[in-house]
Amino acid sequence: MRNQVQLITYADRLGGDLPGLARVLRAPELDGAFGGVHVLPFFTPFDGADAGFDPVDHTAVDPRLGTWDDVRDIATTHDVVVDLIVNHVSADSAAFRDVQANGEASESYPMFLTMSTVFPDGATEEDLTRIYRPRPGLPFTPVRLGDRLRYVWTTFTPQQVDIDVRSEAGQAYLTSILEAVAAAGVSLIRLDAVGYALKTPGTTSFMTPETFQFIEAFTAQARERGVDVLVEVHSYYRRQMEIGRSVDLVYDFALPPLVLHALYTADGEALVRWMGIRPPNAVTVLDTHDGIGVIDVGPDQSEPDRPGLLTPAQIDELVEGIHHHTGGTSAEATGAAASNLDLYQVNSTFYDALGRDDQRYLAARAIQLFTPGIPQVYYVGALAGGNDMDLLTRTGVGRDINRHHYTPAEISDALERPVVQALLGLCRLRNHVPAFDGVLDVGLDGETVTMRRRGVEVPDAEATLVVDLATGQASIVWEHAGGSGRVEDLLSLSGYTTPRMS
Repeated sequence: MRNQVQLITYADRLGGDLPGLARVLRAPELDGAFGGVHVLPFFTPFDGADAGFDPVDHTAVDPRLGTWDDVRDIATTHDVVVDLIVNHVSADSAAFRDVQANGEASESYPMFLTMSTVFPDGATEEDLTRIYRPRPGLPFTPVRLGDRLRYVWTTFTPQQVDIDVRSEAGQAYLTSILEAVAAAGVSLIRLDAVGYALKTPGTTSFMTPETFQFIEAFTAQARERGVDVLVEVHSYYRRQMEIGRSVDLVYDFALPPLVLHALYTADGEALVRWMGIRPPNAVTVLDTHDGIGVIDVGPDQSEPDRPGLLTPAQIDELVEGIHHHTGGTSAEATGAAASNLDLYQVNSTFYDALGRDDQRYLAARAIQLFTPGIPQVYYVGALAGGNDMDLLTRTGVGRDINRHHYTPAEISDALERPVVQALLGLCRLRNHVPAFDGVLDVGLDGETVTMRRRGVEVPDAEATLVVDLATGQASIVWEHAGGSGRVEDLLSLSGYTTPRMS
């Protein structure tokens, strides 16, 4: 997989469908900016109860979006990343409906988890309170299976029924999805919600030793098919470091809140400290289809005495800072203010979280792109989009504030904006200057952060970023055999192009 910037997007919200997304990716305005694309769930149906993360048929492309041939076509020009939803399937899936109709007589019955699957002898209050929860309440929904009312395990919503990944039926189901995506030329799969996939009595049932064993075994299956694995887990930062040592790639979810904290307060100590210990085999993000995580920089939820990267007071200040910079719109979309809530995320676009300040926004993106790993830029962020209050009002779903449906005209207008053109130029620089395969040297001098990357395959290649956290002013200087350059204002990268390096 190329060490280049990737775009994260829904096919229907940026291009309308898979062929439309391919046209956007190949548009002259985006030439050289993105070497890969993470296409968020396009399975049947892509517009279910959780925007595609509750598939009825995870092996089928929703015909309203296209076919597997369309995915293969995108893979001819871009590395393709897709989601493999390992924890659950839609309650409307054929397999679960058969279980509802026939109960234990159904061939699919072993594929799904009930409370008694995990606790055959019953569960104590201590057993239940120990289970780690991403959302309020217990992870069970009463459902009639055949002639019996059972507590079905539903980690996220009643529409998302958890799979027993230890069962033969569950393993066969996941293997069938892996084979479908591998056959479509997919380079990388993201194991969505894998931290919750293994339920073990007497534990938190979140990122347990059994979870790591499952990830290791599934990663081996994927590698046999030429597919790498990215693990998606929001958790305590030391757990992320542990995950990073045992997988191909792990998300750096601590980066977004630390960048905001640094730019809000002009204090870069926590950010620089993280740069020294974070897993290098990471996918870096500032924004995704979910909210801005705060649990990733907080204390250990299982052992609160273990401090986080930020103190509780700093996290409170960060959350209030997001609400302030967005003019209060993020508060309307976060926590109990909106449905489908997550306890550990603030819902907002990253551009609005920085008060739509172009200079600070480009500085934040430059920090992301200089951080070791594979950078991913969310489609709303790529177009410097603001909070979609109309969509939030229509759906009442908090995360929809950052899931705008772009029309072709809106895409064209966004691509004319200097901040968007500068961001695309910054992505091209990151992709084509051969200084980003080596280690990072980072320094902090008062309110100024300096990040320097030196090439490995091209040892004379070097790129240096200097950010004044107090003002948001940033500059970049780079040098390699193919040329050199310097920009004192990142907005001057608008329209920047550089020759592709072999």
